[in-house]
Amino acid sequence: MSAKHPVIAITGSSGAGTTSVMRTFEQIFRRERIDAAFVEGDSFHRYDRAAMKRRMAEEVARGSATFSHFGPEANLLEELEALFRRYGESGTGRRRKYVHDEAEAEQCGCPPGTFTPWEDVPAGTDLLFYEGLHGAAAIGSADVARHVDLLIGVVPVINLEWIQKLHRDKATRGYSTEAVTDTILRRMHDYVHYICPQFSRTHINFQRVPVVDTSNPFISRHIPSADESMLVIRFANPRGIDFPYLLSMLHDSFMSRPNTIVCPGGKMDLAMQLIFTPMIWRLMERRKQAQGR
Repeated sequence: MSAKHPVIAITGSSGAGTTSVMRTFEQIFRRERIDAAFVEGDSFHRYDRAAMKRRMAEEVARGSATFSHFGPEANLLEELEALFRRYGESGTGRRRKYVHDEAEAEQCGCPPGTFTPWEDVPAGTDLLFYEGLHGAAAIGSADVARHVDLLIGVVPVINLEWIQKLHRDKATRGYSTEAVTDTILRRMHDYVHYICPQFSRTHINFQRVPVVDTSNPFISRHIPSADESMLVIRFANPRGIDFPYLLSMLHDSFMSRPNTIVCPGGKMDLAMQLIFTPMIWRLMERRKQAQGR
């Protein structure tokens, strides 16, 4: 953790909705005139798209059906920790970008499914913002979580997470239901051992819970909307959180536990704005004090 160079990380599984949460932070940064250095978790995968397919085929040939992007062997976790540590110390570090599609390929000058060259984080940014699978990872010698000043987990209930992944991968990547289901099954071992434990290290978790039937996510025709959901917000340390104010602003909300608010799912963006804006203010004020300004 660093007063001069804070790090914020959003962590969540594939299909959890971390990208939508990232957009809320982009709005806050733009409004508060904060210059953030953005890092995508995909950029710290060990293999590009073609190399990952080859490695998975090798694992299947060996009789292993659990090798996935969720596990440590498929990721550069020590390099990710080094980035967080170095940014906290000096406000810089090494990053790259994973090129997802043709649109990004035109911008980056690299083919889809590959990485851009490593480069230094620009000097003078106010904070580092990470969104991906392993923002709260602590696996083997790599302890990524200990360098993060604000850790947020995005954790829909599992059936909703699968529905979101199925719809996204079929619509944007052209996968079949069977192909997405195979991916979910292959990742389950790593999901249990490397993704779930992170949500016990986060400072705040946001969990969307549908109030419609999602009992068979593999035949669901629609993603439950925000208005068809409730949002469970858990604070690891509720000290200093103004719960009466949040309850007054988030209408129809209530507290289910001393550290947990439940509100309508349609208020997720508002809830994040109310919760994270003052937290970011405090990080920026601490930064100014540490720099003697």
